Amino acid sequence: MRSFYPQAFNLTALILDPGFEGKEADFAPLEQLCRNLDIPYVIKRSQIGKHIFTDREEKNPCSLCARMRRGALHDMAKAANSSKLALGHHLDDMAETFLMNLLNGAVIDSFAPVTCLSRKNLTLIRPMIFARESDTARVVRNRSLPVIKSECPVDGKTERAEVKQLLNSLDRKYGNVREKILKALQSGKFAGF
Repeated sequence: MRSFYPQAFNLTALILDPGFEGKEADFAPLEQLCRNLDIPYVIKRSQIGKHIFTDREEKNPCSLCARMRRGALHDMAKAANSSKLALGHHLDDMAETFLMNLLNGAVIDSFAPVTCLSRKNLTLIRPMIFARESDTARVVRNRSLPVIKSECPVDGKTERAEVKQLLNSLDRKYGNVREKILKALQSGKFAGF
């Protein structure tokens, strides 16, 4: 994008290791990709996994873990003198978050394509929010991009995984449910949509 976008911008890859299972994740394939693309990168090792699963023994760890990881990424972005942080959320993530907010908190909301964090003077952008998870997976396969498997002890066994199955079921019956959720948020003029 830097080769054709009309405004110049710098890019730094921020890689956060939550330290799940007390181990450092192997990011060598991502480091190599960054070197090949001439993108500087920063890896921060943390104790988030230990704090969530060992120290606190959280029964429902995802919410706290996500908040801690976001906070660490925000701090990393500020340390890198960045005013914007691009996150990899896609349309499926947005729809899953919408349903979890609705079912658990009786709130009609999800994360937006752009979110301004005024206290941190940081703007979060989600450039892939209109792409389906299957689209991103196809690009990863076609480009032979590296994928680092999550070492989270509850990966695939979370409420998000259950909601993903629910959305798939609704999709089979009603079609394009994720896109309909996005359209509903846009037409309802919810914050950021």
